[in-house]
Amino acid sequence: MTIPYLDSSVETSVRVSDLLQRMTLEEKAGLFFHPYSWLPSETLSSSAAIDAARVLIEDKNISHFVVMNGTSASEIARWTNALQEIAASTRLRVPLTFSSDPRSGFKSSAFTGQTLDSLSRWPEHLGLAALGDLSVVRDYADTIRREFLAMGVRVYLGPMADLFTEPRWSRGYGTFGEDPDAVALFTAEFIKGLRGQAVVGHESVSAIVKHFPGAGPQEAGRDAIDVRFPDQVYPGGLKDVHVRPFISAINAGVTQMMLYYGRPVGTDWDTRGFAFNKDVVDGLLRNELGFDGIVTTDWNAVGSEPFNGHPFGPIAHGVDGTTVDERLVLALEAGVDQFGGDTLSAELAQLVRDGRVEESRIDASARRILTEKFRLGLFESGPVDPHEAERVARDPRSRSRGRAAQAASLTLLKIHDPELLPLAAGTRLYARGFDGDSANSPFVFVDRPADADFCVVRIDSPWEPDPESSVPDLHGGSLEFAPELIESLRALASVAPLILDVYLERPAILAPLLDVASILVVDYGASDEVVLNALAGHTEFGGRLPFDIPRDMASVEASREDVPFDTVRPTFRAGDGLQLPAGMKLVGAGE
Repeated sequence: MTIPYLDSSVETSVRVSDLLQRMTLEEKAGLFFHPYSWLPSETLSSSAAIDAARVLIEDKNISHFVVMNGTSASEIARWTNALQEIAASTRLRVPLTFSSDPRSGFKSSAFTGQTLDSLSRWPEHLGLAALGDLSVVRDYADTIRREFLAMGVRVYLGPMADLFTEPRWSRGYGTFGEDPDAVALFTAEFIKGLRGQAVVGHESVSAIVKHFPGAGPQEAGRDAIDVRFPDQVYPGGLKDVHVRPFISAINAGVTQMMLYYGRPVGTDWDTRGFAFNKDVVDGLLRNELGFDGIVTTDWNAVGSEPFNGHPFGPIAHGVDGTTVDERLVLALEAGVDQFGGDTLSAELAQLVRDGRVEESRIDASARRILTEKFRLGLFESGPVDPHEAERVARDPRSRSRGRAAQAASLTLLKIHDPELLPLAAGTRLYARGFDGDSANSPFVFVDRPADADFCVVRIDSPWEPDPESSVPDLHGGSLEFAPELIESLRALASVAPLILDVYLERPAILAPLLDVASILVVDYGASDEVVLNALAGHTEFGGRLPFDIPRDMASVEASREDVPFDTVRPTFRAGDGLQLPAGMKLVGAGE
């Protein structure tokens, strides 16, 4: 007997129907869950990691995993091969779909993306926005496509199409900035770069665009991933503006979309969290916008799973007091296809047996999910080559383009005297905030400010620790630098002219630094070598701010979370940046 779903010459819809009718209810239910896949680590042995994965694949019929941990491309390739081998021994041999958060930026967080030094390194997406070059956005996405394919990873958890309209928001660094039109353009271009062809195919990486319908307007910037802060607010009435980049993503052919945790306040939508919100999923996304791809929740919106050894979830805003079963039903009624983080396949199957969920509803989502597996060519894909994965990851051309993007995104905001740059070879520098890797630098580093021609300091955007936060590596709170830091910088500047570079994870309040620094540069993820090369005139300062820089916290607190460019009299505006071409005099801002 022939099996059409294994015959790649057969039309995809026929293959999907054939496989779907062969699946048991439990096997269908397993498609709905997209949990963590933890690679071996210092705290998790190889055997324990494999055993945990085997339970999910064989006992729970799960075939989607987000890859966690990993120290190199070759290690991840070996891991995806090992788990695919387990899947190949199951009854229907349904291949696994592996996803990953960003791996090539500079901000590393277990919750939002663990960077890998073995991959090419690029600025955060804010840096791509600062560049303003669609070809670089597509090039970066295409690089991710090639690196992910080599590791056996076929889905990218991104890009973020959210608008960075609330300056305090801890996740804004992963966005393309504050301008709705720019974010829409960059989002579409990124999707095309990941796809690599006209439609999703065997050489594509699928994008899961997030976080519908736009996670930017978090109340006071406090992120809804924390159960204490459920609300997304719209005091300016601009919810449609936040949806605009997602419309661009749909027009660009995106096939997967992720909902955020928050519950909307101040709109005509239901006030349930988006994972349970029929107005938003079925009403807006499905019916009004016509999206028929896979809709997934953010991780652990329904259930709770261990994360780094600690309980995480449920993050079920607006449906407090409901049971796991009730949350599953509400999400399915809203239009959800897949549940990030959770592993509740047995519970879902039982809901069907109990008559609380129709099997036809299960089939509708299962069909979408299986269609994506076939489109990606997973049934035809063999093991990946770990050596090839490492070769692709270390491709010098990709690494060079990543460094070029870092450099070109550097934004020069102040220079006291145009004659200060470029710094001549042999200039004596006293450095703080550098990791010591300056072997390729043309400068001489000294141990005392008094011996320096310039003091050069790199600092991060300010943030306030929150000991009660469930996600401590997301940085929120005040945007003001500590007075003691400003005084220490002032002391350095009194000895030698100060060159200051600030990593803009969020739009820090820079006004108090303007009379301290002789040269003020901001970056969005750049290596020490890249910054030093720019100061030497080897590369241009080509970046422009992707958001406004507020004047003070009073203006931030008075601004409306959903309204772009809403802080009064900002110190710098989006688009600001002085152009100082390599080895040349200052030509001014706005040119």
